[in-house]
Amino acid sequence: MLRRQFLTTAPVALTAAAAGAALVPAVARAQSATIVDLAVATPDLSTLVTAVTEAGLAETLSGPGPFTVFAPTNDAFAALPAGTVESLLQPENRDQLVSILTYHVSPASYPAEAIIGQRGRIPTVQGDFLRADGTGGGVTLNNSVNVTTADIIASNGVVHLIDAVLLPH
Repeated sequence: MLRRQFLTTAPVALTAAAAGAALVPAVARAQSATIVDLAVATPDLSTLVTAVTEAGLAETLSGPGPFTVFAPTNDAFAALPAGTVESLLQPENRDQLVSILTYHVSPASYPAEAIIGQRGRIPTVQGDFLRADGTGGGVTLNNSVNVTTADIIASNGVVHLIDAVLLPH
């Protein structure tokens, strides 16, 4: 289980060098934008924005939070088997889409500083847990998904870009 300091609600942004990631978009530094505002303003998250909108989760993720979102990039969605994204966006698959997307969201704030150097579990809105490993010089989720950009701070939480789509068990 993650240590208690994982439950901090005061996100601390790391510098790009400390996070081992690319520079954070300027809109993220404003801290007045919600998680949804940041995603909409980030071209590499357009597939996620479409999915969140189709799943009816945009209003929730614009709410007060705090949330931590492990956000798959467009390339992460593109790496799924052909037709997967299109299938998930169909109205008859909405429950599955919601399950997948809420598996990427924690109902608490987990800045990288709270994870680096530790291993543990992060609860998700979906009801399951993500296995987080911050002991290898970065942060890995579920043994194979990497945080590529950490600590994009929003007014209602923190976003970490990841290189693959996390699938619930």
